Amino acid sequence: MKKFLMVTETFGGGVFAYVSQLCNDMCNYFDVYVAYSAQRAETPKNYKDYFDSRVHLIEIKDFEKKNLKNIFKLIKVIKRLRKIEREIKPDIIHLHSSIAGGIGRLAFKGKNNKVIYTPHGFSHILMGPGLKSKVYEMLERLLGKTNSMILTCCKSEDEEAKKFSNDTAYIETGININELSRFIDKIPVKKMDKITVFSLGRICKQKRPEIFNQIALQAPEVDFIWIGDGELAHVLDAPNIKVTGWLPRKEALAIAKGADIFILCSYGEAIAMSLLENMFLRKLCLVSNTIGNKSVIKNGVNGFLCNSVDDYVDHIKAAMKIFPEVLINRAYDDIVNIYNTNAMTDRYVKFYNYLLKK
Repeated sequence: MKKFLMVTETFGGGVFAYVSQLCNDMCNYFDVYVAYSAQRAETPKNYKDYFDSRVHLIEIKDFEKKNLKNIFKLIKVIKRLRKIEREIKPDIIHLHSSIAGGIGRLAFKGKNNKVIYTPHGFSHILMGPGLKSKVYEMLERLLGKTNSMILTCCKSEDEEAKKFSNDTAYIETGININELSRFIDKIPVKKMDKITVFSLGRICKQKRPEIFNQIALQAPEVDFIWIGDGELAHVLDAPNIKVTGWLPRKEALAIAKGADIFILCSYGEAIAMSLLENMFLRKLCLVSNTIGNKSVIKNGVNGFLCNSVDDYVDHIKAAMKIFPEVLINRAYDDIVNIYNTNAMTDRYVKFYNYLLKK
């Protein structure tokens, strides 16, 4: 079997869900290795249980964002990655997220294999405007000239990738709807006293919690919940917002099942796994009109794209009067037909085999 090496520093949240699912799906066709760092608050304690027993897991020490500002630790990580490459001799190396994408494209030359970088949301988009984002964008331009390709998760992200590389492609993200169905069927609905709006994930700059807070302030008659935690949790100070902290998946889904409207205010996404899951759960999805989100949500068709706080508030208040059942059913159908792991697996197998033949 041909060998694949997946490399990721981000071993939590949507990237972890994506990588673990992709590895499990691909090990029926290829010999799969994963080089990773498991040093994140949101990394599941039993993360190894998420992987098929055929997937080879290789933990890399010091492969963390905070350590990579140290040039000596950075060089150490690069040497470790090159050693893994020599030992495994992978046919394809797939880098996931910006840290692995940056270091991996420095470490791997692509002479004896194909190097692929999937950003899962470009950092210069996710962090919003500012000097730091301009620096990250410049780095993408420089690294885009290396012997590698950029593989994104949706069409709108691919359009951004074309600014940095002549070798790009995209494969839509998918969720495992069979597994999710079995899981959620066993979870009781957490009853809510009144209409409930929620978001999910790390409370950080990318997710724009200040927008979520402003929406809550303008809709005091509605309950708001943020499932997760993060460095900007203090921003969510509206009296009708509850921050749960990080919860086991079962508890988080129990809240989601009982809620009505899912909000994603982020600066940008690849395709958010949380968005796909809540479309499948038939939640009304209100999302920022940005990269990633606009590839999945078609305004007024399967959800709503929002450009301002007023947009979110108007759609929430409209749904309180007449809930748009047609939209949530269309969103559910899109997951069943497009954004699922069966379709994603088929596309990946064809794509990888195309690269191997090429």
